[in-house]
Amino acid sequence: MYDLHTHSTASDGNLAPADLVEAAEKRSIKTLALTDHDTINGIYEASAEAKKRKMNFIPGIELEIDWMENKGGEFHLLGLGIKNPSENFIKAVEEMAERREKRNLQITEKMNSEGIIFSYDEVKSFSGGHSVGRPHFATLLVKRKMAKNIKQAFSRYLGKGKPYFIPRIGLDFERAVSVIHESGGYAILAHPMSLYIAWGRLPEVIKNLKDRGLDGLEAWHPLAKLSACRRLSELGKDLGLHISAGSDFHGPNAPDRKLGMTSGDQKITDSFLDESFKEILNSICI
Repeated sequence: MYDLHTHSTASDGNLAPADLVEAAEKRSIKTLALTDHDTINGIYEASAEAKKRKMNFIPGIELEIDWMENKGGEFHLLGLGIKNPSENFIKAVEEMAERREKRNLQITEKMNSEGIIFSYDEVKSFSGGHSVGRPHFATLLVKRKMAKNIKQAFSRYLGKGKPYFIPRIGLDFERAVSVIHESGGYAILAHPMSLYIAWGRLPEVIKNLKDRGLDGLEAWHPLAKLSACRRLSELGKDLGLHISAGSDFHGPNAPDRKLGMTSGDQKITDSFLDESFKEILNSICI
């Protein structure tokens, strides 16, 4: 089994990197990628644990991309195989951390101004010393009994179009692809349905991304319908892109995403991957 899209407490997951690896082993996953949002801070801990358990481990990241094509959608880019982060890569990630911090402070200010009084340090305390994001604000709202759970906190307050949503500026696509490639990685379009592009235009959009450096697309994602995943897989193959599959696992806060499982509650086996991509994955494991 594989899982090429997971998150830990280094970003907005619930499990520490080492605990994520342990959980993956219990699920009989043989090849695991850690792809935290805009950070590689969990890679060392996860890779050390994977080595101890003799698991194939792929160091990765999930980058937010500036997406002006459709204001309703979002563009996330997986970098798989970040074995030797370049100076440009590190600089880009540091810039993303600065933008995230600025956004967090804006969310804090907005909530404070509307009567929800707390300090940013209180929100940071929920992150365990790792990167702070909207799930930690959601945790605050749950503790204040303003929401029953994390999902409701997003649907009422923190999701797109809700009172405390602040948009975040992502990286330029070409720059993101460049720093991933410089670092030995492969650029994979995460959950393409999140682009919110009509099927009639999607082939044109994804071909354009391929022409600008995209290596593959995550055709298989647990929140997409089986019919959409099959269609994306065929589209990717037609365009000569590698086909990837992942769970986008976060932990208990996202119970609909299970380690090693994708759309249709299917186990992620090598049947989802083309032969050349399997060879690439073997070459980028550490």
